[in-house]
Amino acid sequence: MTTTLITGANRSLGYETARRLLEAGHTVLVGARDPERGRAAADALGARFVEIDVTDDASVAAAAADVAAREGHLDVLINNAGVLGPHGPADEITAADASAVFEVNVVGIVRVTHAFLPLLRKSAGPVIVNVSSGMGSFAATHDAGRVESRPIAPLYTASKAAVTMLTTQYAKAWPDVRVNAADPGYTATDFNGHSGPQTVTEGTDAIVELATIGPDGPTGTFRDRHGTVAW
Repeated sequence: MTTTLITGANRSLGYETARRLLEAGHTVLVGARDPERGRAAADALGARFVEIDVTDDASVAAAAADVAAREGHLDVLINNAGVLGPHGPADEITAADASAVFEVNVVGIVRVTHAFLPLLRKSAGPVIVNVSSGMGSFAATHDAGRVESRPIAPLYTASKAAVTMLTTQYAKAWPDVRVNAADPGYTATDFNGHSGPQTVTEGTDAIVELATIGPDGPTGTFRDRHGTVAW
């Protein structure tokens, strides 16, 4: 049985990813920082709730200890938790705004990955999926024909570019772990007021694909539901 932890799994893409992986036969751990919402989501799905705040060292350490005690190992880690950041004009962005966004979207991935890597290495085929975005792609954001070229969100886009590069570096550093980045695409979620043209199921296609690869699967790639994303 494949054991999978998903951060930020109490709603939207994380919740749908959990649902689909449960359907595929995974043992899913629903990670969320809010105990009430996280437990409600896990109960609705038939999964186990793990309290985890990706911005807090003690919370992440406690989550890793919980999984170590209950499951003893981890096969798949999906770093899904993320924030959009401020909506105001670029000239109003502050250093504090930047710190808040990067603390969740980038530092959070480093914190969680570091804590769970020993458990992943107990798996015969460890996999990490980092949820990135085409909004962090130079190619996509400079292509006038793509929706990613229109929004102006300096902190979110910069953080997602960092996530993709972090993914490639981890993949090079750890040949024993499959580490890939997924671009959900413009999906109807709470992030965008449910304005995206893709369903939440379509938005999780790349995440689920990368979460279910075998030991000989790709590593260091950046993919959406249509294939490799130009970066």
